[in-house]
Amino acid sequence: MSSLIKSSSQNKSSSQINPTPQSSSSLSPLTILQTQFGYSAFRDPQQAIIESVIEGRDTTVIMPTGGGKSLCYQIPAIALEGTGIVVSPLIALMDDQVTALKQNGVRAAYLNSTMNMAQVQEVEQMLLQQQLDLLYVAPERLMMDRFINLLSRTRIALFAIDEAHCVSQWGHDFRPEYIQLSALAELFPNVPRIALTATADDTTRKEIIDKLSLDHSNAFICGFDRPNIQYRVQQGSKNAKQALLDFIQQEHPDDAGIVYCLSRKKVEQTADWLTSKGLTALPYHAGLSSDMRRQHQQRFLQQEGVIIVATIAFGMGIDKPDVRFVAHLNLPKSIEAYYQETGRAGRDGLPATAWMSYGLNDVITLRQMLETSDAPEQHKRVERHKLDAVLGFAEITDCRRQSLLGYFGEALAQPCGNCDTCLTPVETWNATEVAQKALSTVYRTGQRFGVNHLIDVLLGKENVKVKNFKHDELSVYGIGQELDVSQWRSVFRQLISRNLLKVDLEGYGGVQLTEACRPVLKGESELYLRKDVTAVTQKKKARGRPEQIKQSDFNLWEALREARMTVAKDNKLAPYMVFNDATLMAMVESKPTSLSQMAMISGVGERKLELYGELFLQVIADNAESTRPTAEESLKLFQQDKTVAEIAHQRGLAESTVFSHLATAIQQGQLLIDDILDINDLDLNLVHQLFLEQEGEKVRMKPVFEALDGKFSYGELQCIKAHFLLE
Repeated sequence: MSSLIKSSSQNKSSSQINPTPQSSSSLSPLTILQTQFGYSAFRDPQQAIIESVIEGRDTTVIMPTGGGKSLCYQIPAIALEGTGIVVSPLIALMDDQVTALKQNGVRAAYLNSTMNMAQVQEVEQMLLQQQLDLLYVAPERLMMDRFINLLSRTRIALFAIDEAHCVSQWGHDFRPEYIQLSALAELFPNVPRIALTATADDTTRKEIIDKLSLDHSNAFICGFDRPNIQYRVQQGSKNAKQALLDFIQQEHPDDAGIVYCLSRKKVEQTADWLTSKGLTALPYHAGLSSDMRRQHQQRFLQQEGVIIVATIAFGMGIDKPDVRFVAHLNLPKSIEAYYQETGRAGRDGLPATAWMSYGLNDVITLRQMLETSDAPEQHKRVERHKLDAVLGFAEITDCRRQSLLGYFGEALAQPCGNCDTCLTPVETWNATEVAQKALSTVYRTGQRFGVNHLIDVLLGKENVKVKNFKHDELSVYGIGQELDVSQWRSVFRQLISRNLLKVDLEGYGGVQLTEACRPVLKGESELYLRKDVTAVTQKKKARGRPEQIKQSDFNLWEALREARMTVAKDNKLAPYMVFNDATLMAMVESKPTSLSQMAMISGVGERKLELYGELFLQVIADNAESTRPTAEESLKLFQQDKTVAEIAHQRGLAESTVFSHLATAIQQGQLLIDDILDINDLDLNLVHQLFLEQEGEKVRMKPVFEALDGKFSYGELQCIKAHFLLE
């Protein structure tokens, strides 16, 4: 790991250096590392940091999670005479940290509000009698007059301010009580202080130094790269939980992991849903009782294969080395938060994954939270910049690791080869004309409508809302039929993320033009957007089948996918390692009946033919009878003015089955909801709202059916669901 050692004053006078503390141990730092912690050698630059503290110098350390920050103050505390006082922001973690130190033979304790008076007095006596190497305290306790008086009566080896980014109002995890810690420089001028954090951009670093009075400290800014973490981001949130489940089951079925959500409600729902799928998933957020949070945290730390689903209330200070994945179901608020949270994966240096799914709603929600907060305008400007940065990272078409490190001022010469954009290079396309259509539609409709309505206008939909506002008479009506709904949503999301459009958060969520869109709208500059592969995948899942697969081949497609999944699980492989989707589609199209025919399919080599050929041939043969037309036939009869009841009777099907066929036709753009139901705009929006209130779950019919007292049948609700392209 590379490091940069800097001092804000190269010619610092001797009076500005704390007197060298006396060593309480005859053991060198390296010997302590080897004998008490069991490591053979220091990582760069641990030794230089430790020597800086032992020499009595104030020290600032920016080191990535897993880089060994704790040893940078633990070893000096053991080596120096007196007790090292460690400021820790979360009392829930102190017990684990102290327990781990005791296992290594270190004399450690903590003081926090969970202790009774007798326990507190016992620890205080140990402190006064110099029986502790390390004492962990919260910042609130540390700055109490009584505790300051206690510290003045004993010898202090050092002050370690962990998670020092909490002092910065521009960083994440801001803790106002941290600001008071600047008083330590005046109260204990001869005691060295070391401030440590894993994440800080230039603004946050400067504020750490300023607020903690560390102007003359030795600053160690270590490399931010975590090469063992694979960064992956997918767009589109309609089916994010299913995508998360697929990711866990295919790549980390028995691994410990953390899943971050934006709201407490989503935490609870996601944990319950993952549990229902056979995983051990526990919720963690500030709304739970302290006992439950502690229980869940202990299970996560002590058991294998436990998944914590949490808000950002979880994770600071967590020292679990074998977290194999960190997933985000919402866009984080900043690059700092994303880096800090994903850094909790793979602390042991073994391969780990940082996986994220986000959508347009995340962008709108985060901006709404920002703009409606009581923060001063200066703070909002900084937060807008941070949100723009994380959006840019999510939409990037180049190496994610280069982008991430670049944010922290570190250059990576070559693409990393271990992120999604490196492993599967992102296609871009010249979206100038499409963007002009979108921007023109926003302008022509008065800059007061949401994305869904704008897409209806672009696609030439003949619904009530479009007609009521006479938007079917506009020049932009129907000019966007080269893209489907999912693709248009991707375009609007990227236009918003690039600040060519903005959302009116004080109004009703209408989309408005920004000054930045002018060059694109006027044709003065070209715009290239990311080809939204995920949006296409979402559309496939919403329809139940890929566009390339005929409805009559749907059952065969599903059977082949199921067989692929079984083989993958049995052999502990990712499904694409058996056969990718393109190969399965080729099987569906050609329907081989012999090994020689299957050998002609792209993606079926000799080894795979030998391993899997007979199995997949059998699947194709078993499903030969199930490939007869079904939904197409129902659609054809409906277009001949047959009612649902008549079609069901003629075909010997349940009416609900016919409705499902018609719902598929709606999703494919072959029918409109108005063709099937005589429903007013008010009722349509009411049903939509009831679906949306399920907050990202796989949308269920029963709650909506019951809320409306059966006003619409399950089949009719299925068609409405299809109209809104809900999963």
